[in-house]
Amino acid sequence: MAREGPVLIKPVRARSEGRNAPRETRASARPTARAAERDAWTVLASIHGLGPVTFGRLLSRFGSGRAILEVARAPGGRRHLLADDENATEPARRMSGDLATRIVDAARGSSQILDRVRQLGLSVVTLEDEAFPARLLGIEMPPHVLFVQGDPSALSQRRAIAVVGTRRPSEYGRLVAARIAGAVSRVGSSVVSGLALGIDGAAHAGVVAERGTTVAVLGGAHGRLYPHAHRQLADVIVDAGGALVSELPPDSGPTRGTFPRRNRLISGLADATVVVEATAESGALITAGWALEQGRPCFVVPGAIGEPTSAGCLALLRDYPDLTRIVAGVPELLEDLGLARREEAETTRRAGAAPRSSGSRPGRAGVLAELGAGERSVAEALLAGRTTADELVAATKLPVAGVLGILTLLELRGLVSAAYGRYRPAGTLASR
Repeated sequence: MAREGPVLIKPVRARSEGRNAPRETRASARPTARAAERDAWTVLASIHGLGPVTFGRLLSRFGSGRAILEVARAPGGRRHLLADDENATEPARRMSGDLATRIVDAARGSSQILDRVRQLGLSVVTLEDEAFPARLLGIEMPPHVLFVQGDPSALSQRRAIAVVGTRRPSEYGRLVAARIAGAVSRVGSSVVSGLALGIDGAAHAGVVAERGTTVAVLGGAHGRLYPHAHRQLADVIVDAGGALVSELPPDSGPTRGTFPRRNRLISGLADATVVVEATAESGALITAGWALEQGRPCFVVPGAIGEPTSAGCLALLRDYPDLTRIVAGVPELLEDLGLARREEAETTRRAGAAPRSSGSRPGRAGVLAELGAGERSVAEALLAGRTTADELVAATKLPVAGVLGILTLLELRGLVSAAYGRYRPAGTLASR
């Protein structure tokens, strides 16, 4: 079957235009065979408990997603699904009666499932689509369906680097993550992360502040975005040309099991993974493990001995000395990633001041000196009394998405506080 681009599932034109509707309107109201198959995959992907192995086995047995749903809708559909699964080579992998019932229910309620996807404005990209990220084709058990908010092409940029780490980083860790992500973005690469609090959020914000492309791989689904604190950041990512992606149907809630699954997609969508601060139990170590298993480079920012946020990073460097590489600096990392030659990397070093160690406590002047040009422009506008996003856009001449990304980054660093749509300097930025 030919691979095609993604389709944003949209409501068809109302039938009230009747027989006098233009030919192209009537034709466009009828879904193409490919679109109908994509819809079928969307419905199947929304069934709880239907994993990639069983999904693939059903496609192999019945030939298409539409055929699976037709069998399920027919009288005795549940019995036919179970009977056709009796020949599974491994008895443990045979379909359960409960799963067969859920397939039948989904087949009969497919319109509600598709309506929900339309309501959220999601694009659906299947494994058979040309727009399916080529990098994901190289991982074990790639998802059959991806639900995307934003630009699906963001998932297939020429270069992509994952930046991940702990949800409870130090101030130094946040700054390093933002600096790495911003530098990677400045040399034309996209950045992939998981939208989590901490390092992930700092990485996304660092890219948006540079007006770059970043992809957030969700641990839950679009209809129940998690964490709620990053709702605004998620909107800014999409507005800046990036994307939010999940393999989970729209209203699935995040669970302990969905995050490890998500992590394989973070590393799978990237050419290399960079770990910035990770505790001994950090989920970032799972992402690093997936990267190594997928045969992709893993870079690790070292930290102070004895610091909990450094324990996971130091363990990676010690346990996998031949498979991991140390991050000796941002320009060095860009060179090691093949994103820039040494002279270009040095230019990136000058574009943003090097972060201070975790023990430094600069005053306001020191903080302003450490900020990049865009961040400093927004910070100075805040200090001059501008408090709303519109006022900051007017004062800095930066695009709205860029200003909102910078504000998010400054909030993550504790330099800005927000309430009811107004922003004020906080922390060291507010001190004299």
